[in-house]
Amino acid sequence: MRTLLILTAIDVEARGLARHLGLSPVPGASFPHFRGGPLEVACVGLRASALAARAPAFTSRAVASAAQPPLFVVSAGACGALAPELAEGALVVPQAVVTEDGQRMATASLRGLESRGTLVSVARVVTTAADKARLFVETGAIACDMESAAILAWAASKGFASAVVRGVSDTAASAVPADLVASVGEDGRVRTVTAVRAALSRRGALRDALALRRGTNAALAAVAAALGRVARSS
Repeated sequence: MRTLLILTAIDVEARGLARHLGLSPVPGASFPHFRGGPLEVACVGLRASALAARAPAFTSRAVASAAQPPLFVVSAGACGALAPELAEGALVVPQAVVTEDGQRMATASLRGLESRGTLVSVARVVTTAADKARLFVETGAIACDMESAAILAWAASKGFASAVVRGVSDTAASAVPADLVASVGEDGRVRTVTAVRAALSRRGALRDALALRRGTNAALAAVAAALGRVARSS
């Protein structure tokens, strides 16, 4: 059985998926990294910026095989909805990932999951409903994230099949406050002190933080359930 290597952007996503899937921390890991059976979860930072540096920790066990590569890579976690019909917690399994400059990468199929539409990988968090609407019109993508294009490109360079399984944390009509976005470092770790300050800094900030947390929890629950089905059917 091949390992499903599940890569997330931030530590909250990695820990949440590991908890839902019953995975254990990898001993001695210097970043959020979990394993259990055919599943492995690792945090690779915003825009997958830490992927190259952390990859040896989760590829060293792989045994090369031209007939059946040992790892199936999944870009997983939360995403922002661009299509108005997508609700909080909706599962997004795109047929392809596109970039803002027009690159397009097809995804591999995952047994038990139906794929549809495209997801666009962007360089920054799309924080306003107006920006989401513009991106929806310009790209036709149903959702957005910042990591999937980089993760799929890395997987292709290693000869691994790859796919995207994301859950909607914020709808097309929802804003993502910039002060909350700033509480996540490039390495994917949430800076707790910064997040608390942001939640207390302005009227409505705590409400926004709780709404984003609710949406993220719903997204991760949907993604974990989907990945569990994939693991059981493999």
